Amino acid sequence: METTRADLRETLATLDADGFVVIERAVGDDVLDRVRSELAPFLGDSAMHGRNDFEGYATNRVYALLAKAPSIAELVEHPEVVAILDALLLPGCLLSANLAINLLPGETAQGLHTDDSFYRVPRPRRALGISAIWAIHEFTSENGATQVVPGSHRWGTEVPVEDEVEIVDVVMPAGSVVVFLGTLWHRGGANRSAGPRLAITPQYCEPWLRPQEQMVLSVGPAAAQYSSRIQTMLGFGIHPPFMGHVNGMHPLRVVDPGYDPSTTGAGRAAAALLERPNGPL
Repeated sequence: METTRADLRETLATLDADGFVVIERAVGDDVLDRVRSELAPFLGDSAMHGRNDFEGYATNRVYALLAKAPSIAELVEHPEVVAILDALLLPGCLLSANLAINLLPGETAQGLHTDDSFYRVPRPRRALGISAIWAIHEFTSENGATQVVPGSHRWGTEVPVEDEVEIVDVVMPAGSVVVFLGTLWHRGGANRSAGPRLAITPQYCEPWLRPQEQMVLSVGPAAAQYSSRIQTMLGFGIHPPFMGHVNGMHPLRVVDPGYDPSTTGAGRAAAALLERPNGPL
């Protein structure tokens, strides 16, 4: 699906004003069916539940998704999401987290939070990360749709008090995605329905920040099957001039025996690195 400049301008304007934007039916049933099938062994009552109230005692959380469910790559690098990343983050942004969140019946609402709060940079400020939450099942007010506080991405040190702020349910059909800034206050809703509510959330950060998940370890050699864009997101890339090198070399050498440094300019970056008076670091 091609994103036009006009579409992107409108999307970015909505993000700037509200802190979030919904792209409805961004993927079709074929993608959803493959994702559900690949995740099925990791979900359900017998699967691991959250370990605290934030993760959700009645929620399955599945991490390291690209080592378990390859079809999720289509969500991670969806062109409409990538267009937002390219507009708001530096080139070579990283995949900070990538997990499935399966709310089971009876799950309670999360506490309100922001996704980039662990970066201790004072607010108000621009977002250092961008999150996407994909509805693998339909999101409704009854089954635990993501809830957001519109405009809260602009706040400073304010902390939302539930009864004093506007909290909006992000209701959307399966195959849709809500994209929001890392500074937006939000939460998972309560599942008061009789069925599960499955979501996939890729979260992205600036290339110079430490991601939440150690993707290089959790995905490892499985990264070789993915596009160069996803490999970079996983940490198999260089943030100029040389952040992310392995033994002074481009990290793709670890997973790609046929890696050609002349295609990326990594050889020049490595040479500059090794010529430093004090060595590689």
